[in-house]
Amino acid sequence: MPFTYPYPRPSVTADVVAFTLRADDLAVLLIRRKDEPFKRCWALPGGFVNENESLDRAAARELQEETGLSVSTSKLEQLGAFGDPGRDPRGHTITVGYVTYCATETSINAGDDAVEAEWVPLRALDLGEVSMARAVPPPPPRGTPASKEAKKRTTPQRAPKQVRLAFDHAKIVSRAYRRLCRHLDDPTGESPFDLFPPRFTLAELRRIYEVVIGKKLGPRVIRQHLVDRSIVVPAILEPTAKASAQLYRWNRPA
Repeated sequence: MPFTYPYPRPSVTADVVAFTLRADDLAVLLIRRKDEPFKRCWALPGGFVNENESLDRAAARELQEETGLSVSTSKLEQLGAFGDPGRDPRGHTITVGYVTYCATETSINAGDDAVEAEWVPLRALDLGEVSMARAVPPPPPRGTPASKEAKKRTTPQRAPKQVRLAFDHAKIVSRAYRRLCRHLDDPTGESPFDLFPPRFTLAELRRIYEVVIGKKLGPRVIRQHLVDRSIVVPAILEPTAKASAQLYRWNRPA
């Protein structure tokens, strides 16, 4: 006879925040939901955990079924549990969030519970404080235009409407973004995924930092904080003809 107990059993789901680099911003993999609740709304790929299925396997399975993106469970990092009452109108549901990073933007195909799947720029999402911190720079101040074309250039433009996410997925994406920034603060620490290729120039390194944190950095910042402190070291001992072509690597123990 199976064991029973007199307590309610919340449902358990797994959701994945998959990031990639796109032009001058991070992009997040989202799906448009096929069914209620939040039908036709944008959400993270994810779904219910099957019986006798581990959390990370459920996350990887749902990601693949809904977007076609296949990620090993070893490349998924658990963010935490999200279980505020009322987060899911279907009933008490606890989700376990995961984050991963794709070094290149991978082609995707919507499936299962998704009618659409798309890489969406992080700055296009309504994430509260994160959105404010990474907002598009304001337009130039209004002046006295000398021509119609000048008036077009100096008239402030409305900010594009931001995408609101279903459930509490904005909170999950915000935490995933903070986790990504934390990996930049401690780039030689343990992480299931890597934001950087094995070898890189300082210009490539600086660009990734700039895109993730959402602001420009001078070349001296990278050199002072990473090179001078031997956090990154030359990948080869022989100097290159052009300093800008010098390849570096993280100074991690072998």
